Amino acid sequence: MENLVLILSKADNIPIVMMLLLFGFFTWLWWREAQKNDALIGAGRYGELQAEGKDRIFTWPYLVRNEFLAAILLMVILTVWSIVLDAPLEAPANPAKTPNPSKAPWYFLGLQEMLVYFDPWIAGVIFPTLIIVGLMAIPYMDRNPKGNGYYTWEQRKFAISTFLFGFFVLWIILIFVGTFLRGPGWNFFMPWANWDPHKVVAMVNVDLHQYFGIRNSVVAFFFGGFVVSAYFATGVIYYYWKKNTEFVKKLGAARFGVMAFLFLSMMGLPIKMVLRWTLNIQYIWVTPWFNI
Repeated sequence: MENLVLILSKADNIPIVMMLLLFGFFTWLWWREAQKNDALIGAGRYGELQAEGKDRIFTWPYLVRNEFLAAILLMVILTVWSIVLDAPLEAPANPAKTPNPSKAPWYFLGLQEMLVYFDPWIAGVIFPTLIIVGLMAIPYMDRNPKGNGYYTWEQRKFAISTFLFGFFVLWIILIFVGTFLRGPGWNFFMPWANWDPHKVVAMVNVDLHQYFGIRNSVVAFFFGGFVVSAYFATGVIYYYWKKNTEFVKKLGAARFGVMAFLFLSMMGLPIKMVLRWTLNIQYIWVTPWFNI
């Protein structure tokens, strides 16, 4: 456990540990408040959530006073932090001796981890673009008026579960893996194991068409294209299967298509990670121009 203590106490990693604890606390706080509101809704007391003046205060002096006290507390914490912990500065950069592992800042560790499973153009360009576009598209796709101004789970299950999965599983966990589980050579190490810079890992990754015994490049091209197309076609199949439901009718074909594409693209990351971990599959679709 000595190595785990060293990782947790490293000056670079202390903010990440605090971030994980804060995310856990505020997620629990949201869940507690959502359960209270759902209980009121279930008891037919929905009007109490919209009661005029309920849980409201004037900005001055109450909110401004609390913000001022919070700013003072934050300054005290940062001052003590800067005195107790040294800045995580290292020796001057030496091109003849690069650090191992060479890790990006914590907010880019998720992208660096995605580079293990995808080509750089996907992990570094396509996925970040889809994240930005998807966030901008959410207000235009989500037409559910419920849940505005109060916490709830029962009324926004799909939206909340999708957000929690995308944020915690596809971002926070990637940061956790890159910080605590990736050691020298970007190899996997258990948190309590010593990071051996001489660890040798056999590269046994294969492409999906090789897993099925396909060796011809032309056949492999069409096989991979069929698999990727069939995966995204599940969104079309689901639309025609559920087109008479209230959820799909409210969205409409255009908004449903955008939402399905973004959702399936998001789910492609954990699927690719599981395939790499369990079956050592590197690429699903191999072409002369790009690989997926």
